Amino acid sequence: MDKIRVAIVGAGNIARTAHMPAYRKRTDVEIVGVADINYERAQNFAESFGVPKAFPSIEAMLDEVECDYVDICVWNGSHASCAIEAAKRGRAVLCEKPMALNLEHALKMKEAIQAAGVPFMLAVPTRYSSQAMLLREMVDAGKLGDIYYAKTAYTRRRGTPIGWFTDTRKSGGGPVIDIGVHCIDRTWFLMGCPKPVRVSASTSYAIGEFKTRGVHRWAALDSDVTAFDTEDSACGVIHFENGAAMMFEVSWALNAPGESFTQICGSKGGARLDPLTIYGEDMGYLTDNKPNPGENDMFYEEIDHFIHCLRTGETPRSDLEQAVTMQRILQGIYDSARLKKEVEI
Repeated sequence: MDKIRVAIVGAGNIARTAHMPAYRKRTDVEIVGVADINYERAQNFAESFGVPKAFPSIEAMLDEVECDYVDICVWNGSHASCAIEAAKRGRAVLCEKPMALNLEHALKMKEAIQAAGVPFMLAVPTRYSSQAMLLREMVDAGKLGDIYYAKTAYTRRRGTPIGWFTDTRKSGGGPVIDIGVHCIDRTWFLMGCPKPVRVSASTSYAIGEFKTRGVHRWAALDSDVTAFDTEDSACGVIHFENGAAMMFEVSWALNAPGESFTQICGSKGGARLDPLTIYGEDMGYLTDNKPNPGENDMFYEEIDHFIHCLRTGETPRSDLEQAVTMQRILQGIYDSARLKKEVEI
């Protein structure tokens, strides 16, 4: 396999600001086409990044171009249809988080991908930060002992995105499925990915479509969507088969300071991101150590890992089974909040 040929579906913000800058750092990748239901946007993307061909649909693109994998960067509600189409054509799939709109869609994706026997990886970039990767090495080496407790948060005081994100028909939900997946997945990854068994969660809709001035909000290119039926925030606890538990808190709008962190606790020591701090003991005294693994480009590392797996046949860190399991966790959070009781995953 010489140059890896990539076909991108979805010419929006994540493809423009995260994936393409990573691809442009490489000499072993060729972007052979881009597709978007907004054909003018696909054409603009192609012109901006020197992509040879633009298409109005993934079907039209895969009819014409040969590629090694499809990079899915569309809104959540279209992840399943794009992944299934790519799999049917025998193409590997890199899919932006979350895996799908809901668990039903994720299971249909799984069925199609397994039937086709093509590689799949979920794009969850926070696993690939230099700090997270070093900490996972330490966990795997037993430096922290058995991980039995974790907590994580990704909260914004006022930071609800503008556009399709607030339309559950396209997004599947609010901060839980948008930014919650980042902190929950990263924390689960650092715990060693134990099997989740049940979850108790609550969602709130207390603030809604705020008009607060002087705050920055991420705007989707499709910002003319008027639906607003997503949650403001959520919190809860996830229990795992090995007895470990993870507490989480996420929000787009919450009357509290915004914060982002992951903390894990083991029988020999604990750790917290960011910055990476190891809590332990030495000579009978408590210690706080701050290893410095340097900075990296998470999206570059993520794409580099997938390309490495394609070349070697190795299983990606965030493979199909883990992607479906994460979707089960997200579904469990929403189900628990809706039913107002703890649910099994």
